[in-house]
Amino acid sequence: METVLSGLSSEACLVYLDDILIVGRTFEEHIKNLRKVFQRLQKANLKLSLKKCRFFQKEVTYLGHIISAEGVKTDLGKIKAVVDWPRPETVHDLRSFLGLFTYYRRFVTNFSTIARPLHKLTQAKSNFNWTEECENSFNSLKQALTTPILTYPRTDKDFILDTDASNEGIGALLSHNIGNEEQHFHHYLYGQKLLLRTVHVSLRWLLNFKEPEGQIARWIQRLQEYDFEIQHRKGTSRGNADALPRRPCRESCKHCSNAEKKFGIETDTSVKVLTTTFVDAWSSCEIQKAQLEDPAIRPILERKLNSEDRPSWQEIAPESPATKRYWAL
Repeated sequence: METVLSGLSSEACLVYLDDILIVGRTFEEHIKNLRKVFQRLQKANLKLSLKKCRFFQKEVTYLGHIISAEGVKTDLGKIKAVVDWPRPETVHDLRSFLGLFTYYRRFVTNFSTIARPLHKLTQAKSNFNWTEECENSFNSLKQALTTPILTYPRTDKDFILDTDASNEGIGALLSHNIGNEEQHFHHYLYGQKLLLRTVHVSLRWLLNFKEPEGQIARWIQRLQEYDFEIQHRKGTSRGNADALPRRPCRESCKHCSNAEKKFGIETDTSVKVLTTTFVDAWSSCEIQKAQLEDPAIRPILERKLNSEDRPSWQEIAPESPATKRYWAL
C-alpha cells in the first residue's frame, strides 16, 4: 500500500499496512485528497471494503489513538486493558504491563519519574517486593492515562525549549506559549525561531566564546542550525521542569534507545508525522525543491534521485559535517 500511495503520504494521507488515513484542513482539500487516493487505488486495481470505510469524519481512531482537529489523544477502548490491569504478581507480569503502557507514555507527564519504582523491580538483581510506593506508582500511571491531549504545532508561534540535566538523565520540554496555556510538541525546531530556557545560567554565554575549541566548538557548530535565544530561568519558577532531568532522552541517544527496546517501548512514526500533516502546506515537490537548495541535504538527495541505493560512506566522506549527520540518520 505504501508503494501504491508513494508521494502522497506527506500531503494527503497516512498509510500503515492496509489502513489509510486521508486528511484535509478544509472540506475542499479533503475531497481533493480523497480523489488522489482513489485514483492511485484504481490504477493499482485495488478495491476497498465499504463497510470498513468512514468518510468526512471530524474524529477518527487510528493506531490506538483518537485523531481530531484538537490533537491526538488516547483511545479509551484500547487503554482499557491498561486501566483495568490487576496488580502484577511477578516480574513477568510487571514487564508486560510496562511494555503495554509505554506505547502511550508520551501522554503521561513525568512518566519516567512516576514509573521509576516499577522499573526498579524489573532489574536483574532486584527482589520483587511490592511496596506502597510501587502501588502508588502503578495507580498513578493508570490514572494519568485518561486525560491528556497532544495538540498540533503552530508555525506562526515561537517555540520554547526548556532543558535540564542531572546525573540520572537529561530532559527537554518543547512548547508554545499561548496565553497562560502551553501546548507540547517535539522535533519541530528546525527553521523556527526558538527561545531556549534553562536553569544553567552559564549556558547563556555558550554562544559568546571568541575562540571556542574542542567539544565546545562542536556544540556551537551543531547549535548554529537553529535560530534561538538562551534565557536563564530559576528552577523555583519552573513547575514544568521538576522532572525533566529524570526523564531520559529517547530520540537521539542510542544508549537510551537500546534500553527502551529492552523494555518494549515503541515509536509510533505515523502519529508523529500526522502532527505535521495538518500544519505544513508544502507539497512533496516543494519540499524536494527546498532540499535541493540546501547545501547539506543536496549531496544526499541528488545521489538518491540517481540511484535507489543508499549513498556509500565513501561518497559522503568529502562532504560537510552536516551532510554526514543527515547521512547517518
